Amino acid sequence: MRLTTKGRYAVTAMLDLAIHREQGPISLADISLRQSISLSYLEQLFARLRKGSLVKSVRGPGGGYELDGTPEHIKISHIIDAVNESVDTTKCRGAGNCQGGETCLTHHLWEDLSEQIHDFLQGVSLADLVTKNEVRQIARNQDKKQNRLSSSTSSDDSVLVDSQIPATAL
Repeated sequence: MRLTTKGRYAVTAMLDLAIHREQGPISLADISLRQSISLSYLEQLFARLRKGSLVKSVRGPGGGYELDGTPEHIKISHIIDAVNESVDTTKCRGAGNCQGGETCLTHHLWEDLSEQIHDFLQGVSLADLVTKNEVRQIARNQDKKQNRLSSSTSSDDSVLVDSQIPATAL
């Protein structure tokens, strides 16, 4: 199966945005820090996600990105499609020239599998992922790590909260 880093990172970044949506606009720098995705790569992905009407940018102080819709309505397949990614299990990338320029015996099997995977991803929303206990725990751990990193570089002596994820977001 071919789902490249571009698709995986786009889904990861969108999930991070969904988890933290109640904090207002989220900067790409925060997503970059939490998810270990380069800022320049996120900028490229978010240009495509914005063009696909999945996110909107907020300018000015405290600006960043927000979901352009509810997590319930944003399907994982929409994210994959927005970044021009495809889930393709064929050897020939769907061209039908798998075996010396001809279609191989199993081409249609792998093509059907690709369609099944895409259909599966159409049935999974960001909200479905946000509500998973495993995802919530990982997000809490990432927030704690980000808070520790932020506090070690900040001269502010304010008390850090256990997690920046509001209970209502989970």
